[in-house]
Amino acid sequence: MIGDDIDGALRLYGRQCVVGVSTRDLALMAATLANAGRHPVTGTQAVKREHLRDILTLMFTCGMYDSSGSWAYTVGLPAKSGVSGGILAVVPGRMGLAVYSPRLDDHGHSVRGVEVFKEWSAARGLSIFGVGARERTRTSTELPAST
Repeated sequence: MIGDDIDGALRLYGRQCVVGVSTRDLALMAATLANAGRHPVTGTQAVKREHLRDILTLMFTCGMYDSSGSWAYTVGLPAKSGVSGGILAVVPGRMGLAVYSPRLDDHGHSVRGVEVFKEWSAARGLSIFGVGARERTRTSTELPAST
């Protein structure tokens, strides 16, 4: 995927890693992806709808690097971590979330940020797998109400 210009690709990657953004900026990026690519404040279609599935899939499968599997299991949201301590996550069709705290774990993610997302997801049932707080607390003998 890098092509023949490895030095150019590394320079571009380095420039992308030093872009200054705030937690609000990260949240707006995530909210744009959650809102079918439309920026929630300006209304501008910032990302083409046909690209959203690819973007969210890549975020979900590798946006948290080597801990993407654990993140999928514990949080259940497409996300992207940055080496600055920022993490953004997308609840498709609902909202974008972001956190920032600079102390990093062994995977290069914000220690506090990961814990915040775990708590938010569990408490509010945010996982894309539909495992909310109510479903987790239901005993094995209880069945959901039928309609």
